[in-house]
Amino acid sequence: MGDPVMRGPFPHSRRKPMATRAILLAGGVLAGAVALAHDPAADPAKTEAWTPVPAVVATPVGAAPSDAVVLFDGSGLAAWESEQGGDAPWKVADGAVTVVPGSKGIRTRQGFCDIQLHIEWRSPVQTRGVDGQNRGNSGVFLQERYELQVLDSHDNPTYPNGQAASIYKQAIPLVNASRPPGEWQTYDVVWKAPRFSEGGGLLAPARITVLHNGVLVQDDTVIAGTTEYRGPPSYAPHGCAPIYLQDHDSEISFRNIWVREL
Repeated sequence: MGDPVMRGPFPHSRRKPMATRAILLAGGVLAGAVALAHDPAADPAKTEAWTPVPAVVATPVGAAPSDAVVLFDGSGLAAWESEQGGDAPWKVADGAVTVVPGSKGIRTRQGFCDIQLHIEWRSPVQTRGVDGQNRGNSGVFLQERYELQVLDSHDNPTYPNGQAASIYKQAIPLVNASRPPGEWQTYDVVWKAPRFSEGGGLLAPARITVLHNGVLVQDDTVIAGTTEYRGPPSYAPHGCAPIYLQDHDSEISFRNIWVREL
């Protein structure tokens, strides 16, 4: 029983004309665009944008872009400090900096928010463990809180959200692009920091994109919160913060570290 026109959330007599008008409007816009594209009298300047003009960035082969903040170029650790304060205690030789096991991690003296990060790393051929998390373990922590895992994951099974290029205990990499131990590897990272309200609430979570040796392994991955070994991740309000490299009792080496602030 009842009025058959009222079967949906809106009367059919009203919905059909509205849908028809929307289709006609879309068709008209498309037809207009096609006509403009094929109109020999159309002015191509109408679709040219002349502002803003992108800044010029030099990109020398084998070196950081001209607008980058160089954090380590092999010459010293002036941009870094110990996590305990004071000078960074790791070993610098042959253009690389190597973890001194037991000396604690190091962090940049400068804090960062949104960045493009380039960092190269190498796990040692000889490791203190035989497999899993004992093989060439370290980590790159964005804003000191969110870990991009460094691990020898070449022919080395472990839990996938803890292998190289994982967001530790959160996000498994799309593929395993690891090279054998002793070979240099590269992370290219785009990091978007989390946003918080004035009252401390989370407005937007952090996001990360990672290329491991030129291969996409994290594709605009949403970060669930701070890296935790036990328990779930969570957020607490914070500002820009240093990049932190972890001492995990493995003689991991790093080189060619630079960032571009976005």
